[in-house]
Amino acid sequence: MEPAPGPPAATAPAPPAPLGARTWWAVVVLGLVGQMAWTIENMYLNLFVYERISPQPGVIAVMVGVSAVAATLAAMVVGAWSDRVGRRRPFVAIGYVAWGVLTAAFGLFSGADGGAPVAAASVSLAVAGIIALDAVMSAFGAGANDGAFNAWVTDSTVPANRGRVDGVLSVFPLLSMLLVFGALDPLTQAGNWMAFFGLVGALVSLAGVAAWFLMEERSVPARETPPLRAIVDELRPSAVRANPVLYVTLAIMAALGIASQVFLPYLIIYLQNYLAVPYAVVLGVVLIVASALTMFGGRVMDRVGKDRFFLPVVALFAVGLLGLWVARDLFPVILAGIVAMAGMLSCNATVAAMVRDATPLDRAGVIQGLRMIALVLVPMVIGPTIGAAVISGAGQTYVDLGVEKPVPGPEIFPVAALVLVLTVPALWWWRQRLRAGAPATPRAPGS
Repeated sequence: MEPAPGPPAATAPAPPAPLGARTWWAVVVLGLVGQMAWTIENMYLNLFVYERISPQPGVIAVMVGVSAVAATLAAMVVGAWSDRVGRRRPFVAIGYVAWGVLTAAFGLFSGADGGAPVAAASVSLAVAGIIALDAVMSAFGAGANDGAFNAWVTDSTVPANRGRVDGVLSVFPLLSMLLVFGALDPLTQAGNWMAFFGLVGALVSLAGVAAWFLMEERSVPARETPPLRAIVDELRPSAVRANPVLYVTLAIMAALGIASQVFLPYLIIYLQNYLAVPYAVVLGVVLIVASALTMFGGRVMDRVGKDRFFLPVVALFAVGLLGLWVARDLFPVILAGIVAMAGMLSCNATVAAMVRDATPLDRAGVIQGLRMIALVLVPMVIGPTIGAAVISGAGQTYVDLGVEKPVPGPEIFPVAALVLVLTVPALWWWRQRLRAGAPATPRAPGS
């Protein structure tokens, strides 16, 4: 098979194409509600298990690891399956409804009185049950959101408008945190976990119903390749040789994710216990301002081109991290945090759009599984490990009720900035390849 003709130079993007109100509604509703569900799974479920099931950190570690594997596999399988049938809407609608029901089911572990923890004799059974439920819930959520919905977004956009769309999608994880903190956190403080999980689950299921009416099926060529064979094909070395731009872009995504995960898991602990600043104030201001800047930046990206936009926002991210390294008082910390977070979100939006541009039209679903490997599995294994090693090596401590405890120090920020350097040679190669006329539609592996 001969490669398709090369695309126009990335430095001269086409005028933005209109998306339509219905498409935007689908992007906003499904993107935001999906991120609210992931906020519950990534943050509040761990707190729930700690308070109600078992305080042993090993339980949470196993649960997170199992759910990450289940989510990645599900995104790959559902994405490839949706490629096979040439449709995305049923997978999103049915998947979101099931995702909501399974999220609500966590409330069943809260106890009959809604207040007392699980009895000691039932802890082992409860641990096994909640790990299994989390794995199944993550599989449905990742299949619907990361596999089918993200493939549909790729189907529904073109290179000229993906900056705006991914700029909006990239702020939803932060916006969802603000919404959950502000609207639902009082329920957890009161110990009303059943109502907490039930409300979120109902919202996710309703989004699934709405997906059926909001999503328009795109003209996606159905593939003859069975889903499992399609997954294996994309993991072979021949796939990398056939589509080098895609895999280098995924490598850039992984490097960005690793840099973010070096400091993000420890950020609240650092603000609260090392700097002793009101972290709720810091995060509230930073998230709101950075989200607004990122959505504006998405429009700028569409105008100037992704290759021109990416390096400046990487530099912005690095400058913000170095600012957090030296900032100690509330206002400088907020200012540095805005710069770092706006840079991070803009980087994420840019590389997400780059991945969409390099995705073959007939394989948008299965590529979402590769995206999950680069975005979730690799960064969440390597990044926190680097951060933990830096924290242990620095030996920073604080005193809590007369007991000296280790605490993350500012050293995590320059190390995260150092990891960002890995994106520069990869971006240089990406730009050179694109300017040399890389195929607009990558070849199939082995072709």
